[in-house]
Amino acid sequence: MLTLQQLRGDKELAIKKLAKKGVDAAPIIAKIEELDDARKALQVELDNCLAEQNKAAKEIGMLMGQGKREEAEERKQQVAALKAKSAELSAQHEETSAALQAQIVLLPNFPADIVPEGMTAEDNLVVKIDENYSELPENPLPHWELAKKYDIIDFDLGVKLTGAGFPVYKSKGARLQRALINYFLDYNTAAGYQEVEPPVMVNEASGFGTGQLPDKEGQMYHATADNFYLVPTAEVPVTNIFRDVILDEKEFPVKMTAYTPCFRREAGSYGKDVRGLNRLHQFDKVEIVQLALPENSYEALDGMVAHVEGLVKSLGLPYRILRLCGGDMSFTSALTYDFEVYSEAQKRWLEVSSVSNFESFQANRLKLRYKDSNKKTKLAHTLNGSSLALPRIVAALLENNQTPEGIKVPEVLVPYMGGVTMID
Repeated sequence: MLTLQQLRGDKELAIKKLAKKGVDAAPIIAKIEELDDARKALQVELDNCLAEQNKAAKEIGMLMGQGKREEAEERKQQVAALKAKSAELSAQHEETSAALQAQIVLLPNFPADIVPEGMTAEDNLVVKIDENYSELPENPLPHWELAKKYDIIDFDLGVKLTGAGFPVYKSKGARLQRALINYFLDYNTAAGYQEVEPPVMVNEASGFGTGQLPDKEGQMYHATADNFYLVPTAEVPVTNIFRDVILDEKEFPVKMTAYTPCFRREAGSYGKDVRGLNRLHQFDKVEIVQLALPENSYEALDGMVAHVEGLVKSLGLPYRILRLCGGDMSFTSALTYDFEVYSEAQKRWLEVSSVSNFESFQANRLKLRYKDSNKKTKLAHTLNGSSLALPRIVAALLENNQTPEGIKVPEVLVPYMGGVTMID
């Protein structure tokens, strides 16, 4: 959530920044200014009313002591009227503050200065490409046909049990899932990330804290009886560990990693773009999260990008790194780098990770703060990245490593597969 200072300190700059994300912020900021001015005026009136009330209340005892009962009764009536007025002003102030908050949360985060202009994925900037392509057999199969051929993923059974987008992994397919999760977690913990195992259902406050609510409410599975939400990513519960927490600056950076299943209601169009593992409603993902001091957060982002790049590279997959344009970024992000791996059977790039700096946007919602060396309380910066999302990694691994004998298991995964080198 943006702060009032960010929006009112330089209104024209705020409007310009948000236009980069495709948002016409001028009418919303005008409404915010109107509500903020009204809130301040109500606060002044309320403070004056309370001061007058306290003064009159003190005079009652003094007048009673002087035997001036009639004047004391007048003061009592005055105090009663002031109490009623204070209650009314307090209610108006609360209502205006809520309306102000409702307007502020409509606005996305400011994009960083280096975010490219543009509104669609075609405007994203390729900052690096590693074209480590494989030599495949003639007429290579897409992963959904390989899954059926080797009986390792059953999409039809998933439809029977739940619905489309909920595959069942079997035999070496299930083992591959487990191997990737364990490898990713080990890779992250070796780099200093503390492993945590969070709940996969969160409350509304957690969804608001990281920006999924109210922006993505329709994309989340909602358990209405308890008002819990199934997590769309481990970022939500892990970052919320520090909701309403004040850290000391010596505790930074905070680095955490977690595996969770992820649940997303987002509906895709029909066709190759969503076939097989390309888009699911339930999938596995390992996440990395960092809390950083504001002056160090972009250095932390560069480190996270390098970390994820090393992980993708270790799997032997061709990949590219994109810096997302303003219109293709998430609601909460200030700067995002996407990782895509190349699917040689589908002849297309598949997104497998987003690594983002949210600056203070999430921290303001979370009330995640720290005390600096002067004991001044400030907002921290939050960052997160997929390290990695499994479905499209699995799709690329199956397609890019297919041979006439079977599917080769990447060398780094062989120990996690119990020595299995081939899926056949």
